[in-house]
Amino acid sequence: MKNRITSLFGIRYPLVQGGMVWVSGWKLAVAVSEAGGLGLIGAGSMYPDVLREHIRKAKKATEKPFGVNVPLLYPDIEEIMQIIVNEGVKIVFTSAGNPKKWTGFLHEHGITVAHVVSSVKFALKAAEAGVDAIVAEGFEAGGHNGREETTTMVLVPAVRRETELPLLAAGGIGTGRQMLAAMILGADGVQMGSRFAVSEESSAHEAFKQAVLKVKDGDTILTLKEIVPTRIIKNKFYEQLAEIYRSKPDTETIRRFLGRGRAKKGIFEGDLDEGELEIGQVAALFDEILPAGKIVENVMNEFRQSVETCCSGGFDFI
Repeated sequence: MKNRITSLFGIRYPLVQGGMVWVSGWKLAVAVSEAGGLGLIGAGSMYPDVLREHIRKAKKATEKPFGVNVPLLYPDIEEIMQIIVNEGVKIVFTSAGNPKKWTGFLHEHGITVAHVVSSVKFALKAAEAGVDAIVAEGFEAGGHNGREETTTMVLVPAVRRETELPLLAAGGIGTGRQMLAAMILGADGVQMGSRFAVSEESSAHEAFKQAVLKVKDGDTILTLKEIVPTRIIKNKFYEQLAEIYRSKPDTETIRRFLGRGRAKKGIFEGDLDEGELEIGQVAALFDEILPAGKIVENVMNEFRQSVETCCSGGFDFI
Protein backbone atom coordinates (compact mmCIF):
# COMPACT_ATOMS: atom_id res chain seq x y z
CA MET A 1 0.00 0.00 0.00
CA LYS A 2 1.50 3.32 -1.06
CA ASN A 3 0.43 6.82 -0.12
CA ARG A 4 1.91 10.00 1.35
CA ILE A 5 2.44 8.50 4.81
CA THR A 6 4.16 5.33 3.61
CA SER A 7 6.35 7.39 1.30
CA LEU A 8 7.21 9.94 3.98
CA PHE A 9 8.32 7.37 6.55
CA GLY A 10 9.49 4.60 4.23
CA ILE A 11 7.04 2.02 5.60
CA ARG A 12 4.69 -0.57 4.10
CA TYR A 13 1.45 0.42 5.82
CA PRO A 14 0.17 3.87 6.88
CA LEU A 15 -0.10 2.68 10.47
CA VAL A 16 1.92 4.21 13.31
CA GLN A 17 2.22 2.87 16.86
CA GLY A 18 1.79 5.55 19.50
CA GLY A 19 4.81 6.45 21.63
CA MET A 20 3.11 5.87 24.99
CA VAL A 21 4.70 6.37 28.41
CA TRP A 22 5.68 3.16 30.23
CA VAL A 23 4.49 1.12 27.24
CA SER A 24 6.48 1.93 24.12
CA GLY A 25 9.96 0.53 24.52
CA TRP A 26 12.30 -0.74 21.83
CA LYS A 27 10.74 -4.20 21.69
CA LEU A 28 7.31 -2.84 20.78
CA ALA A 29 8.69 -0.31 18.31
CA VAL A 30 10.75 -2.97 16.55
CA ALA A 31 7.85 -5.44 16.40
CA VAL A 32 5.56 -2.89 14.76
CA SER A 33 8.21 -1.72 12.31
CA GLU A 34 9.10 -5.28 11.36
CA ALA A 35 5.41 -5.91 10.64
CA GLY A 36 5.26 -3.01 8.19
CA GLY A 37 4.07 -0.14 10.35
CA LEU A 38 6.08 2.58 12.07
CA GLY A 39 7.13 1.81 15.62
CA LEU A 40 7.82 4.64 18.05
CA ILE A 41 9.88 4.61 21.24
CA GLY A 42 8.14 6.67 23.91
CA ALA A 43 10.70 9.06 25.39
CA GLY A 44 8.21 10.58 27.83
CA SER A 45 8.89 8.00 30.54
CA MET A 46 12.62 7.61 29.93
CA TYR A 47 15.67 9.28 31.40
CA PRO A 48 18.14 10.34 28.70
CA ASP A 49 20.47 7.36 29.24
CA VAL A 50 17.53 4.96 29.10
CA LEU A 51 16.33 6.47 25.83
CA ARG A 52 19.81 6.11 24.35
CA GLU A 53 19.82 2.44 25.32
CA HIS A 54 16.41 1.82 23.74
CA ILE A 55 17.43 3.53 20.51
CA ARG A 56 20.61 1.48 20.25
CA LYS A 57 18.77 -1.78 20.92
CA ALA A 58 16.15 -0.93 18.29
CA LYS A 59 18.86 -0.16 15.72
CA LYS A 60 20.49 -3.53 16.37
CA ALA A 61 17.17 -5.38 16.15
CA THR A 62 15.77 -3.94 12.91
CA GLU A 63 16.80 -2.26 9.70
CA LYS A 64 13.25 -0.96 9.22
CA PRO A 65 12.39 2.69 9.99
CA PHE A 66 11.38 3.54 13.55
CA GLY A 67 11.04 6.79 15.44
CA VAL A 68 10.94 8.45 18.84
CA ASN A 69 8.01 10.30 20.38
CA VAL A 70 9.12 13.32 22.41
CA PRO A 71 6.81 15.38 24.67
CA LEU A 72 8.17 18.90 24.24
CA LEU A 73 7.56 19.76 27.89
CA TYR A 74 10.14 17.11 28.85
CA PRO A 75 12.49 18.56 31.53
CA ASP A 76 15.65 17.28 29.79
CA ILE A 77 14.49 18.23 26.29
CA GLU A 78 17.85 19.61 25.10
CA GLU A 79 19.69 16.44 26.10
CA ILE A 80 16.95 14.25 24.64
CA MET A 81 17.09 16.02 21.28
CA GLN A 82 20.88 15.79 21.17
CA ILE A 83 20.74 12.05 21.88
CA ILE A 84 18.25 11.62 19.04
CA VAL A 85 20.61 13.43 16.67
CA ASN A 86 23.74 11.65 17.91
CA GLU A 87 22.12 8.21 17.63
CA GLY A 88 20.97 8.82 14.07
CA VAL A 89 17.21 8.66 14.61
CA LYS A 90 15.48 9.73 11.39
CA ILE A 91 11.87 10.17 12.53
CA VAL A 92 10.56 12.16 15.52
CA PHE A 93 6.98 12.64 16.64
CA THR A 94 6.61 15.64 18.95
CA SER A 95 3.71 16.34 21.29
CA ALA A 96 2.65 18.34 24.34
CA GLY A 97 4.14 21.67 23.37
CA ASN A 98 4.96 24.14 20.61
CA PRO A 99 6.91 22.48 17.77
CA LYS A 100 8.30 25.79 16.50
CA LYS A 101 11.47 25.68 18.60
CA TRP A 102 12.61 22.17 17.67
CA THR A 103 11.31 21.45 14.17
CA GLY A 104 14.02 23.52 12.48
CA PHE A 105 16.72 21.94 14.62
CA LEU A 106 15.55 18.44 13.72
CA HIS A 107 15.26 19.29 10.04
CA GLU A 108 18.85 20.58 10.05
CA HIS A 109 19.88 17.05 10.99
CA GLY A 110 17.79 15.36 8.31
CA ILE A 111 15.02 14.24 10.67
CA THR A 112 11.39 13.95 9.58
CA VAL A 113 9.01 15.58 12.08
CA ALA A 114 5.36 14.87 12.84
CA HIS A 115 3.47 16.74 15.55
CA VAL A 116 0.41 15.65 17.56
CA VAL A 117 -2.44 18.17 17.89
CA SER A 118 -5.90 18.22 19.44
CA SER A 119 -7.39 21.19 17.59
CA VAL A 120 -7.38 23.01 14.27
CA LYS A 121 -5.62 25.97 15.93
CA PHE A 122 -2.68 23.83 16.96
CA ALA A 123 -2.64 22.08 13.59
CA LEU A 124 -2.16 25.45 11.90
CA LYS A 125 0.63 26.34 14.35
CA ALA A 126 2.32 23.03 13.57
CA ALA A 127 2.06 23.70 9.85
CA GLU A 128 3.55 27.17 10.37
CA ALA A 129 6.40 25.56 12.31
CA GLY A 130 7.22 23.52 9.22
CA VAL A 131 6.42 20.00 10.40
CA ASP A 132 6.30 17.25 7.78
CA ALA A 133 3.07 15.64 9.03
CA ILE A 134 0.31 16.20 11.56
CA VAL A 135 -1.36 13.75 13.93
CA ALA A 136 -4.93 14.84 14.72
CA GLU A 137 -5.82 13.16 18.00
CA GLY A 138 -9.41 13.18 19.22
CA PHE A 139 -10.39 13.16 22.89
CA GLU A 140 -11.27 9.45 22.76
CA ALA A 141 -7.54 8.83 23.12
CA GLY A 142 -5.95 7.50 26.28
CA GLY A 143 -3.44 9.33 28.41
CA HIS A 144 -2.77 13.05 27.97
CA ASN A 145 -5.39 14.71 25.85
CA GLY A 146 -6.66 17.99 24.46
CA ARG A 147 -8.74 20.42 26.48
CA GLU A 148 -11.14 20.99 23.60
CA GLU A 149 -12.71 17.51 23.85
CA THR A 150 -13.11 17.37 20.08
CA THR A 151 -13.82 13.88 18.79
CA THR A 152 -11.68 12.24 16.15
CA MET A 153 -14.60 12.14 13.71
CA VAL A 154 -14.92 15.93 13.91
CA LEU A 155 -11.23 16.81 14.29
CA VAL A 156 -9.83 14.90 11.32
CA PRO A 157 -11.99 16.50 8.58
CA ALA A 158 -11.63 19.90 10.26
CA VAL A 159 -7.83 19.66 10.16
CA ARG A 160 -7.87 18.27 6.64
CA ARG A 161 -9.92 21.28 5.48
CA GLU A 162 -7.24 23.65 6.77
CA THR A 163 -4.01 21.94 5.71
CA GLU A 164 -2.72 19.75 2.89
CA LEU A 165 0.06 18.22 5.01
CA PRO A 166 0.16 14.43 5.38
CA LEU A 167 -2.34 13.65 8.13
CA LEU A 168 -2.60 10.82 10.63
CA ALA A 169 -5.77 10.26 12.64
CA ALA A 170 -5.50 9.15 16.27
CA GLY A 171 -7.83 8.63 19.21
CA GLY A 172 -10.36 5.81 19.33
CA ILE A 173 -8.76 3.80 16.53
CA GLY A 174 -7.90 0.15 17.05
CA THR A 175 -9.40 -1.81 14.14
CA GLY A 176 -9.20 -1.93 10.37
CA ARG A 177 -12.73 -0.61 9.98
CA GLN A 178 -11.86 2.40 12.13
CA MET A 179 -8.72 2.91 10.07
CA LEU A 180 -10.77 3.03 6.87
CA ALA A 181 -13.29 5.40 8.45
CA ALA A 182 -10.47 7.78 9.45
CA MET A 183 -9.06 7.74 5.93
CA ILE A 184 -12.46 8.39 4.41
CA LEU A 185 -12.65 11.44 6.70
CA GLY A 186 -9.44 12.76 5.14
CA ALA A 187 -6.57 11.11 6.99
CA ASP A 188 -3.70 9.52 5.08
CA GLY A 189 -3.15 6.96 7.82
CA VAL A 190 -3.63 6.31 11.52
CA GLN A 191 -1.74 6.28 14.78
CA MET A 192 -2.86 3.61 17.25
CA GLY A 193 -1.83 3.60 20.88
CA SER A 194 -4.20 1.70 23.14
CA ARG A 195 -4.34 -1.43 20.97
CA PHE A 196 -0.57 -1.81 21.18
CA ALA A 197 -0.60 -1.13 24.93
CA VAL A 198 -2.02 -4.62 25.34
CA SER A 199 0.37 -6.32 22.93
CA GLU A 200 2.85 -8.95 24.06
CA GLU A 201 5.78 -6.59 23.45
CA SER A 202 4.27 -3.71 25.43
CA SER A 203 6.30 -2.72 28.49
CA ALA A 204 3.12 -2.38 30.55
CA HIS A 205 2.60 -4.62 33.58
CA GLU A 206 0.54 -7.77 33.01
CA ALA A 207 -1.98 -6.65 35.64
CA PHE A 208 -2.53 -3.42 33.70
CA LYS A 209 -3.03 -5.33 30.45
CA GLN A 210 -5.61 -7.59 32.08
CA ALA A 211 -7.39 -4.54 33.53
CA VAL A 212 -7.57 -3.03 30.03
CA LEU A 213 -9.15 -6.20 28.65
CA LYS A 214 -11.95 -5.83 31.23
CA VAL A 215 -12.81 -2.29 30.14
CA LYS A 216 -16.36 -1.82 28.90
CA ASP A 217 -18.14 1.11 27.33
CA GLY A 218 -18.08 3.99 29.82
CA ASP A 219 -15.29 2.61 32.01
CA THR A 220 -12.81 5.36 31.07
CA ILE A 221 -13.09 9.08 31.77
CA LEU A 222 -11.25 12.29 30.87
CA THR A 223 -10.18 13.99 34.09
CA LEU A 224 -7.45 16.22 35.61
CA LYS A 225 -8.43 18.97 33.18
CA GLU A 226 -6.98 21.70 35.42
CA ILE A 227 -3.50 20.18 35.08
CA VAL A 228 -3.19 17.98 31.97
CA PRO A 229 -6.42 16.39 30.70
CA THR A 230 -5.91 12.63 30.98
CA ARG A 231 -8.13 9.68 30.05
CA ILE A 232 -7.95 6.86 32.59
CA ILE A 233 -9.83 3.78 33.73
CA LYS A 234 -12.18 4.44 36.63
CA ASN A 235 -10.55 2.81 39.66
CA LYS A 236 -9.97 3.54 43.35
CA PHE A 237 -7.57 6.39 42.49
CA TYR A 238 -10.23 8.00 40.30
CA GLU A 239 -12.92 7.55 42.97
CA GLN A 240 -10.68 9.36 45.48
CA LEU A 241 -10.06 12.08 42.92
CA ALA A 242 -13.78 12.43 42.22
CA GLU A 243 -14.40 12.86 45.94
CA ILE A 244 -11.85 15.68 46.06
CA TYR A 245 -13.51 17.35 43.08
CA ARG A 246 -16.82 17.42 44.93
CA SER A 247 -15.23 19.87 47.40
CA LYS A 248 -14.38 22.25 44.52
CA PRO A 249 -10.62 22.21 45.16
CA ASP A 250 -8.03 24.59 43.77
CA THR A 251 -5.40 23.32 41.35
CA GLU A 252 -2.70 23.01 44.00
CA THR A 253 -4.87 20.67 46.08
CA ILE A 254 -5.31 18.41 43.05
CA ARG A 255 -1.58 18.49 42.35
CA ARG A 256 -0.78 17.45 45.91
CA PHE A 257 -3.17 14.53 45.72
CA LEU A 258 -1.85 13.46 42.35
CA GLY A 259 1.77 13.51 43.54
CA ARG A 260 4.42 11.97 41.32
CA GLY A 261 4.66 8.73 39.43
CA ARG A 262 0.97 7.82 39.27
CA ALA A 263 1.18 6.62 35.66
CA LYS A 264 4.29 4.56 36.38
CA LYS A 265 2.60 3.04 39.41
CA GLY A 266 -0.44 2.00 37.43
CA ILE A 267 0.89 1.13 33.98
CA PHE A 268 4.42 -0.11 34.66
CA GLU A 269 4.14 -1.42 38.23
CA GLY A 270 0.59 -2.77 37.98
CA ASP A 271 -0.97 -1.02 40.99
CA LEU A 272 -4.60 -1.11 39.87
CA ASP A 273 -5.90 0.76 42.93
CA GLU A 274 -3.55 3.72 43.42
CA GLY A 275 -2.13 3.99 39.92
CA GLU A 276 -3.23 6.13 36.99
CA LEU A 277 -4.48 3.61 34.41
CA GLU A 278 -4.21 5.52 31.14
CA ILE A 279 -6.06 3.99 28.17
CA GLY A 280 -8.40 5.09 25.40
CA GLN A 281 -12.12 4.50 24.96
CA VAL A 282 -11.39 2.00 22.21
CA ALA A 283 -10.16 -0.46 24.86
CA ALA A 284 -13.75 -1.63 25.17
CA LEU A 285 -13.22 -3.43 21.84
CA PHE A 286 -10.19 -5.46 22.96
CA ASP A 287 -10.52 -9.03 24.19
CA GLU A 288 -7.04 -10.55 23.94
CA ILE A 289 -3.34 -9.83 24.20
CA LEU A 290 -1.59 -10.44 20.88
CA PRO A 291 1.90 -10.02 19.42
CA ALA A 292 2.26 -6.55 17.92
CA GLY A 293 2.92 -8.03 14.51
CA LYS A 294 -0.34 -9.97 14.66
CA ILE A 295 -2.18 -6.79 15.59
CA VAL A 296 -0.77 -5.05 12.51
CA GLU A 297 -1.74 -8.04 10.36
CA ASN A 298 -5.29 -8.17 11.74
CA VAL A 299 -5.84 -4.44 11.33
CA MET A 300 -4.63 -4.43 7.75
CA ASN A 301 -6.65 -7.54 6.83
CA GLU A 302 -9.80 -5.97 8.24
CA PHE A 303 -8.95 -2.72 6.47
CA ARG A 304 -8.70 -4.50 3.12
CA GLN A 305 -11.93 -6.41 3.70
CA SER A 306 -13.69 -3.18 4.63
CA VAL A 307 -12.44 -1.48 1.49
CA GLU A 308 -13.82 -4.35 -0.59
CA THR A 309 -17.17 -4.11 1.18
CA CYS A 310 -17.42 -0.37 0.65
CA CYS A 311 -16.19 -0.35 -2.93
CA SER A 312 -17.73 -3.55 -4.34
CA GLY A 313 -21.44 -3.01 -3.92
CA GLY A 314 -21.54 -4.00 -0.25
CA PHE A 315 -24.02 -1.22 0.57
CA ASP A 316 -27.34 -2.01 -1.13
CA PHE A 317 -28.86 1.35 -0.29
CA ILE A 318 -26.40 3.36 -2.40
